[in-house]
Amino acid sequence: MAESTVSLKLLIDKQAQKVLFAEAGKEFVDFLIHIFSLPVGTVTNLLRNQENVGSLSNLYQSIENLNDSYIQPNQTKHTLLKPVPEVSGSVPLLALNGAQATAKKFYMCTHSRAYSSTSYVSDDPNTVCPQCKGKMTTNVSYVAPPKGQQGSSEGGFVKGVVTYMVMDDLAVMPLSTISSITLLNKFNIKDVSVLEEMVANFGMNEAVKLLNASLQSKQVLTDVFLKGIKSE
Repeated sequence: MAESTVSLKLLIDKQAQKVLFAEAGKEFVDFLIHIFSLPVGTVTNLLRNQENVGSLSNLYQSIENLNDSYIQPNQTKHTLLKPVPEVSGSVPLLALNGAQATAKKFYMCTHSRAYSSTSYVSDDPNTVCPQCKGKMTTNVSYVAPPKGQQGSSEGGFVKGVVTYMVMDDLAVMPLSTISSITLLNKFNIKDVSVLEEMVANFGMNEAVKLLNASLQSKQVLTDVFLKGIKSE
């Protein structure tokens, strides 16, 4: 499947070589918010090849190399290293590879109803049914509520009817003329000739860089889009 990308319009201070803010649509903002639903194991896996990720990558590698004979029978390394993100609503158009929100699976024991009117459900097929003591291996299909009960049909977290302003430090707000002027005053921009617009494509490579920079930097957009192309 082709990699998804979204387009951003960056406003750059050429003199300071800094991104002041980005004009972004719903997809990019939904992606930023989606980061908060990613389990630590998923984030660590995505950033293992990045610089300065601390010691979690070593812990990740240790769990990956740990022989299954040391793991409790009701546990799997996969649940730690490749966890399913708890996501409400649709996954953003641009989702991190390895962090795709797959439907969570549920299981039950087919014999439990024969012993009791109570049915038990688990998210692990190795769970032992408390009623009949058999493994709960029968897959149960999840039925989502109708879209009318679920919310907006466009999915995601924010509405798509407006353009958003994403600051260099990832603060997000609706874009308006007043907010733009206020920001220029905040950065003491007296001469608009120092400003430059740049259209940037945001894909998987940029997503991983942004995730890494967001854990270390207060100038995330500058680090992702201008690092390496500063004053030639």
